[in-house]
Amino acid sequence: MAKVDRFSRSRSLFGDDFKKIKNANVLVCGVGGVGGVCVDALMRAGIGNLTIIDFDKFEVTNQNRQIYSNFLDYPKVAVFKQIYPQIHAIKAKITPEFVENFDFSEFDVVIDAIDDIQAKIALAFKTHEKLVSSAGAARRIDASKIKVASVWQTSGDPFARKIRNELKKAKFDGDFEMVYSDEAPMCQDLGSFMGVTASFGLFLASLAVQRVLKTRNF
Repeated sequence: MAKVDRFSRSRSLFGDDFKKIKNANVLVCGVGGVGGVCVDALMRAGIGNLTIIDFDKFEVTNQNRQIYSNFLDYPKVAVFKQIYPQIHAIKAKITPEFVENFDFSEFDVVIDAIDDIQAKIALAFKTHEKLVSSAGAARRIDASKIKVASVWQTSGDPFARKIRNELKKAKFDGDFEMVYSDEAPMCQDLGSFMGVTASFGLFLASLAVQRVLKTRNF
C-alpha cells in the first residue's frame, strides 16, 4: 500500500524524482507578497532544504496580498519558521554588501524576490547560473499577462527595464530567467493585488522545481 502523508500527491506527480525534491537546497531572498507565496508552494511540494532571508516585519498594509500577514509586527522569517520549522531563517537586509559576503555555493537554486535594484544586480553577478528572479508584481490586476523570459528578453515592464539598464551599465554578460508582466501599470503608487503578486510567486516556485529536476543527479 502506498504511503499516505502530506506529500502523497507530490510523490504521485514526481515519481522517483521526488527524491530530487527532498534533497534540493533552495534559497529564497525576500518573503513578501511574491516570495512568501513562493516559499509556501515549495514547502508544500516537499523541498527538503529551504533557506529564507528577509529583514521586515508584517505590517497592516501587507494584509491585502502577503500570506501569513495576520501575524502583525512579527518578523516575516520568524513567522515562516514557526509554520515550517525545518526552514533555515535568516533575518537580514539584503544589500550588495550582504550579497558580496554571503556564501551561495551550497544552493541548487537562488530565488530573487526582492525589490532593491542594486541588490538584485549584485545577486545576478554572484548567482546568475542558478538564479530565477522576479520583476515588478505591483500595480497590476491581470495574472494572464505574466511571462517568463531571459532577463534580456523582458519587455513591457518598467521595473525589468531598469534592471536591464543597470545590468548593462555594470557590464553584466550573463543571463538568467525572470518572471515579469507586460501589463501596463494601473496606478502610480504601490497598489497591489494578490491575484498577481501570488501568481508571480507561484511562477518562481515552478521554475525552481523545474530547475531542481533538471540539475539534481540523485
